[in-house]
Amino acid sequence: MPHFTVVPVKDQAPSCYDSLEGINWVDYRDTGQEAPDHHDTVSSDGAGIHKEDSPFLNSSDSASKKNDFYDKNLALFEEELDIRPKVSSLLSRLVNYTNITQGAKEHEEEESAQASRRKTPKSPNMGTLMGVYLPCLQNIFGVILFLRLTWIVGMAGIIQSLLIVLMCCSCTMLTAISMSAIATNGVVPAGGAYFMISRSLGPEFGGAVGLCFYLGTTFASAMYILGAIEIFLVSFFFFFAMLNNMRVYGSLCLSLMAVVVFVGVKYVNKLASLFLACVIISIVSIYAGALKSISHPPEFPICMLGNRTLVRDSFDVCAKTVIKGNITEPSQLWEHFCLPGNMSTAQCDDYFIQNNVTEIQGIPGLSSGIIKGKLSGDTPSELLSLMLILEKVGLSSVDAHGSVETFFMYVSADIATSFTLLVGIFFPSATGIMAGSNRSGDLKDAQKSIPVGTILAIATTSLVYFSSVVLFGSCIEGVVLRDKFGDAVRKNLVVGTLSWPSPWVIVIGSFFSTVGAGLQSLTGAPRLLQAIAKDNIIPFLRVFGHGKSNGEPTWALLLTGLIAELGILIASLDMVAPILSMFFLMCYLFVNLACAVQTLLRTPNWRPRFRYYHWALSFLGMSMCLALMFISSWYYAIVAMVIAGMIYKYIEYQGAEKEWGDGIRGLSLSAARYALLRLEVGPPHTKNWRPQLLVLLKLDEDLHVKYPRLLTFASQLKAGKGLTIVGSVIQGNFLDGYGELQAAEQAVKNMMEIERVKGFCQVVVSSKVREGIVHLIQSCGLGGMQHNTVVMGWPYGWRQSEDPRAWKTFINTVRCTTAAHLALMVPKNVSFYPSNHERFTDGNIDVWWIVHDGGMLMLLPFLLKQHKVWRKCNLRIFTVAQMDDNSIQMKKDLATFLYQLRIEAEVEVVEMDDSDISAYTYERTLMMEQRSQMLRQMRLSSAERQREVCGSFRANISPDDLQHKFIEIFLVKDRHSLVRMGSIYSDEEEEIVDIPAEKVHMTWTREKCEAEKKIRRKAPENFRELMNQSNVRRMHTAVKLNEVIVNKSHDARLVLLNMPGPPRNNDGDENYMEFLEVLTEGLERVLLVRGGGREVITIYS
Repeated sequence: MPHFTVVPVKDQAPSCYDSLEGINWVDYRDTGQEAPDHHDTVSSDGAGIHKEDSPFLNSSDSASKKNDFYDKNLALFEEELDIRPKVSSLLSRLVNYTNITQGAKEHEEEESAQASRRKTPKSPNMGTLMGVYLPCLQNIFGVILFLRLTWIVGMAGIIQSLLIVLMCCSCTMLTAISMSAIATNGVVPAGGAYFMISRSLGPEFGGAVGLCFYLGTTFASAMYILGAIEIFLVSFFFFFAMLNNMRVYGSLCLSLMAVVVFVGVKYVNKLASLFLACVIISIVSIYAGALKSISHPPEFPICMLGNRTLVRDSFDVCAKTVIKGNITEPSQLWEHFCLPGNMSTAQCDDYFIQNNVTEIQGIPGLSSGIIKGKLSGDTPSELLSLMLILEKVGLSSVDAHGSVETFFMYVSADIATSFTLLVGIFFPSATGIMAGSNRSGDLKDAQKSIPVGTILAIATTSLVYFSSVVLFGSCIEGVVLRDKFGDAVRKNLVVGTLSWPSPWVIVIGSFFSTVGAGLQSLTGAPRLLQAIAKDNIIPFLRVFGHGKSNGEPTWALLLTGLIAELGILIASLDMVAPILSMFFLMCYLFVNLACAVQTLLRTPNWRPRFRYYHWALSFLGMSMCLALMFISSWYYAIVAMVIAGMIYKYIEYQGAEKEWGDGIRGLSLSAARYALLRLEVGPPHTKNWRPQLLVLLKLDEDLHVKYPRLLTFASQLKAGKGLTIVGSVIQGNFLDGYGELQAAEQAVKNMMEIERVKGFCQVVVSSKVREGIVHLIQSCGLGGMQHNTVVMGWPYGWRQSEDPRAWKTFINTVRCTTAAHLALMVPKNVSFYPSNHERFTDGNIDVWWIVHDGGMLMLLPFLLKQHKVWRKCNLRIFTVAQMDDNSIQMKKDLATFLYQLRIEAEVEVVEMDDSDISAYTYERTLMMEQRSQMLRQMRLSSAERQREVCGSFRANISPDDLQHKFIEIFLVKDRHSLVRMGSIYSDEEEEIVDIPAEKVHMTWTREKCEAEKKIRRKAPENFRELMNQSNVRRMHTAVKLNEVIVNKSHDARLVLLNMPGPPRNNDGDENYMEFLEVLTEGLERVLLVRGGGREVITIYS
């Protein structure tokens, strides 16, 4: 009977194995330095590779590190706590993370010099009303509402005007739905549409559309300035809005606004509330005037000559003659149409002589019933041409030729109009929906505020536009509506004639609102250009990323001013509006495209909190944007698309060659090569990470797959749409076993087809199975399409087998995946996993998040729940709190973290008391160490066994007791696992080195042995000190964790659990397997998970 001795073993010093973890990947180690303020921004390194600041990649102070290493309840994970921190440490760092963005707010504070630099960043606290709804209203309502909507109603009629409003508002509403989905798919830093598109469709689309959005915002500033100058010249100084006047005064106004923006952005932001108040007061005055017109319509008489409208400010009395002291004298109107002289003999304009002068009410009021004549528009088709006089249909008139000299007395059309032109002019009044997403860094709950505020703002503005169209058509005379500059109402704004209490309310309100909108555009456009330049995707724009010391984009402001000046030189609001419509429509088109692509690709990171979206709505919005572009102006649409296409190609092909094959196959090969080369640039961004599986299968003697449920589990994980490689190893010589290899490949492919696994198969022949697995881990995949996750089975029956090759292969594979920075999944009791035909109608998927190793435990249940088998299961996430942790705060922080991840789950924090190590733990540890010693003895040669005989008497165990103990150890089984199917790769050859026999001189007698045993029995308390205390601590962790897991998750459909790392000292491999068995006892389905050393899930968009 072999004997052995239990002796205390000191902890081994860390080997070089610890250097395998975390090289150039995620570093969780504590630095002891004060962490800088985290901002929710996207930074870029010198190579233009974007990096997102994370709230959980930097550890806290060194004190927490010390506590982590000596936590008795986490002894199983103590060797890796420097790179895989406790969940409580992670959450404590996460709760201090803020997402205040670097933007105008910081520029304001910077201008206050040293005092503002000492301010600590405030947490975002803006709600839906102040942060999204009101800013969107201010940006959407603008110059078109006050200066052109009445004219559009007059020219197109009420029905066509409603159709124009419906088309434009529907387009922006669909875009807002897509934008809400993108904006709620994580934290969106400042940058608005540019950030969302570039991060959703890549830098090529992002750069092209970002520049289009920039140009649209810049031309919008020019449009607002032209509108302000038009109000200024016509309403304040009664000048004609001649082109040169618009150019001169517009250039002066642009220069003044640029100086204001350059000197201080804080003044612009402080005046924003005033500008918004002006807009709201003006709109309210319109509705008040419309209601008042029911009983008391305002007095605005219109002078008509025949059926032609006269310019009212050119004369005082609407009559051909006036009576002064019983004497009839010619009026000022007569003098304009007749040459000086006697009234009876004077030479007058023929039209003036043959038609009477009449006066009609310009604002008949809401109860007048004039709406009936304006449903389809009362404008004859010929009056839609350039320079034709506005005439009132239905008013009697004698057709006669008038002289050219009197043309200036009539109100005429300044441009040729059509339905398509009116669409292009009106569309800018529906833009401005990105104001909320641009302020996401200042919002308390951006994922809730952006959709609600934006959609409510669009609904409000749409309601205002629809009601305004009806009110204008119901209250205002048709010739007045078609009078663009208010010539028939003494240079008043046409919309101002309806307002109450005075037209000056609209004049002053619209002037300040347009000036404010222009300042906002001049403030936002340079910052957008600066953001594009800092991303370094367009090299020639790099200079515009620099500015003043406080970050103000000086050079970008200069370029913005020059481009806006080009719009000012056009000098026509009606010609600038279609230009910026093109750029905004291009931007909205790609927002819809980004949402549609993300929805159809179903990437794991695509989890918008806004649920009311669909790819069909996004495609409808994209189609409407494209249609409106060509409806408004087909040549502007082509120019905008060419500009965007050129920028796209410039970014895509900068410094790269493009090669084409011939034919369809050549094109496919070229596309595949191009995609692989693009993937080869670097590791994927966290948002694009998905499990690329390498599934290690074992084949039996007949080359049949031994555990097909591994493939079933892989197919259920494929909601991630990643790569799947199924690998296996055949032991032997490649030259002799090539035919067997082909048969094995075919068998694996058939099983993949049965289990509906789409992927690739790779079988290798190796002299040793262990080496074959290492080759598969190293060489599978091509270029960027390589596996990042290994799935392997559990070595069932390793306790009953005297052959150590099964669990040694298992542990060696774990070490190899760790060294290669690959994630690892080990489904335990895989035969109990559901098939693809089963459905779980209830139950839970329980995640036990003990240490943070990249977020794999969060991502995997989300992917499983996409499959029909697991869809109805609820997700529960448990984490462990130690005695010094605040479990209540941990639960709140964990719930916040899951909310930002857009993952719905129940959260529970399990408190583990710092109890003493139980006798059961010592018993299990003793059994484990005795079994290890026994197996080591069985592998020794007969000479070595003879050498150990003497030492075996030192153990406080009699030969009979030891024999019973061995039998007990051999019969130890997993109490709840019924699967006993032989070990993985048990056919591997293991080299055994025979130790030469040595002569052993026995000096012990039986009497001496009995005396020694009596001495040992007198001190049983020393027995526990003889065991390896490190093993005791690890066994204590395994027992304690198993107790709480079984207590909470004994009826769970699946339990996901952090898999402890293998020991750095190879001598403890047998003990490692025992720890894993104890940890998972009593659980039907367990998935052990190890991260690959990098983050795989993010809160960012």
